[in-house]
Amino acid sequence: MVWKIDQISKANLKDAILIEGLPGMGNVGKIAVDFLIDALDAKKVYEITSNHLPHCVFVNEENMVELPEIEVFHKNIKGKSFLFLSGDIQPLDEVSCYEFCHSVLDTFQKGKGKEIVTLGGIGLGNIPEEPKVYCTGNNKKIIDKFSKSKAVSNNIHGVVGPIVGVSGLLTGLAGKRKIPAVSLLAETFGHPNYLGIKGAKEILKALDKEYKFNLDLSELDADINLAEKTIKKKLNKTTKLSKQPTQTDTDYIG
Repeated sequence: MVWKIDQISKANLKDAILIEGLPGMGNVGKIAVDFLIDALDAKKVYEITSNHLPHCVFVNEENMVELPEIEVFHKNIKGKSFLFLSGDIQPLDEVSCYEFCHSVLDTFQKGKGKEIVTLGGIGLGNIPEEPKVYCTGNNKKIIDKFSKSKAVSNNIHGVVGPIVGVSGLLTGLAGKRKIPAVSLLAETFGHPNYLGIKGAKEILKALDKEYKFNLDLSELDADINLAEKTIKKKLNKTTKLSKQPTQTDTDYIG
């Protein structure tokens, strides 16, 4: 088994729009897609499994083990079909990432999918006060559709290097199949412990404006404040420790 996609429920897919958000920089894409799944009460339609996923299990809130999962959810909104791709992990290496993206695209084409939107973060050295959202893609028309808003910029050349992982590769490979795809990337803090909720919120605003989801994003504000307070405390502690004088004899280790 490489990548196996099991359909677990039926969905009326017509000209579907796929929105992908897997773990990455600041987990921006995953936060945004998971919010959409919950807010829109989307129904799970596909489970994706592979022996290329990590050899581990997670312990959930009920103290039970769960295998790493990648899932696809579905929701019809105002006559449009939406698929939301989320999961616990990205493919672990280059080969498995290519295989995963091709498997997703094969299934998407069988369902006569219309367009793809991938989500991710751009890591900065500091927490951005007002994260900018940039877009790029494989098709001028879909890029223009999102960048017509002042909130999304397509002037991305030189801002980011290679877009690594599913968010980049799915967009590129979709172009080879003549499937329009765009990647929305929000600025976030590049610290490994930082949750990019603020950047995810800006991406959700852009998606809401384009697709008319009618989202209530106010509940994210408390999460943003908590995430920033937590990381600032950790950074302050790290800064204080780094300023401690070096001692030849250490009398306390902890």
